[in-house]
Amino acid sequence: MRGPDSPQEAEARDRVFLPTHLKGPLRQVGARLLAALVVLLLSTLIVYVSREGYHDNAGEDVSFLDALYYSTVSLSTTGYGDVVPDTPGTRLTTILIITPLRVLFLIILVGTTLEVLTKHTRDQWKIERWRTALRDHTVVVGYGTKGRSALQTLVAKGLAKDKVVVIDNTQKAISAANADGFAGVIGDATRSEVLIRAEAARAKQIIVATQRDDTAVLVILTVRQLNTGAHVVAAVREEENAPLLRQSGADAVITSSSAAGRLLGLSVLSPSAGMVMEDLIVQGSGLDLIERPATRADVGRSPRETEDLVVAVLRGHRLLGYDAAEAGRIEAEDRLITIRRSSVPYPGGPQGGAPEGARPE
Repeated sequence: MRGPDSPQEAEARDRVFLPTHLKGPLRQVGARLLAALVVLLLSTLIVYVSREGYHDNAGEDVSFLDALYYSTVSLSTTGYGDVVPDTPGTRLTTILIITPLRVLFLIILVGTTLEVLTKHTRDQWKIERWRTALRDHTVVVGYGTKGRSALQTLVAKGLAKDKVVVIDNTQKAISAANADGFAGVIGDATRSEVLIRAEAARAKQIIVATQRDDTAVLVILTVRQLNTGAHVVAAVREEENAPLLRQSGADAVITSSSAAGRLLGLSVLSPSAGMVMEDLIVQGSGLDLIERPATRADVGRSPRETEDLVVAVLRGHRLLGYDAAEAGRIEAEDRLITIRRSSVPYPGGPQGGAPEGARPE
């Protein structure tokens, strides 16, 4: 069982965390110093150009060094009074230009404090804008090995990172998701309010990759209360629990332990066959197993006559083997499960159509 949350974890729970690209402390300080120097230089040039309108109490002409000195003490609000604007024009310049530059200079110097004060408001605004734009996205429940691997496959096949929301119980997992470019929500996905924060009601597909099978069942039941149309894919550790997940509303159930065991057994019998199977399920390297719509060139042919290696035909809600008598000739509405080289673009893929995992509407 989980221990009690720390105050920081309790405060962060159920919040939305958007991916950010933070600069290092030295880069932030360096950027502010550079901005302050630019303001100082601009003020110095303005004073030097209109130096005839300034008076030096020492009785000398105002030099560039005097202009720099005046800008420094003026922007820092020190103001010794030994160099002063002496004409209406320079006084007007001080009011309209130098004073705003002084304010900007101070804002830059205290930028860290202002950033802390405004961070909450800016974060809320960004989250609200993000919620408004989020539609037909992918929700991943659990950012462990299974959840990360699923997202790596989807992103490799064209899924935009800003169309993904990760839900996990731990701050560490959500921080990792943010670092990978995904938005995240810390919380228990069996609670509807957590799914609502992830906009699960408007999601197109939901991946359930929890550590426990009973948790996966509760998550799917809660998901189906909010969204009856989403395509729900779930991972289950024990094969006997797979029917329960399907009854709960999962469209597809992957038995992780059995799948790993079968791959292990295949690798023992034939190491080469095991390597090929692993290659097929790792997207972007060697061979890829993909689902694509039938093209005009495919229609009317048998699965064996297509340019691709077709291993199955999806016709409506029926999955037909490539040599099944029902497959017959490929029809226009069919979707084909094929094997292709990763470097070859495919109709309906990211270089010309829908990514794998897309199902017929």
